[in-house]
Amino acid sequence: MAATLAHFAINADDVDRARRFYEHVFGWTFEAWGPPGFYQIDTGAGADGPRGALQQRRELVTSTPMIGFECTIAVDDIDATERAVLAQGGKVLMQRSVIVGVGTLMFFADTEGNAFGAMAYDPEAQ
Repeated sequence: MAATLAHFAINADDVDRARRFYEHVFGWTFEAWGPPGFYQIDTGAGADGPRGALQQRRELVTSTPMIGFECTIAVDDIDATERAVLAQGGKVLMQRSVIVGVGTLMFFADTEGNAFGAMAYDPEAQ
């Protein structure tokens, strides 16, 4: 698997307000999924485009609310990705988390402090 952009998330203080904004500006549609206040975004790109989510704003770095789009890269091996990030001067922001039926997710910071996720997709993840 190539390391491609697979997912983005929009963090919002007011999820309903943000949902209305993206519905009206871009014509995106939203489907409730998972925890309350979490929506999957259909951008109209189909199966070939990255998947999106709209969620309550969170802090991957303590006392630093996420601003902007949060991106996740699809990887084959989350352990190899963690080793590569650390070897190149990056940091772990969020330890691995298994999303049942989706895969294993971690968040990192690059050498410039930019946060990003890496997901080893596995539909049989438990």
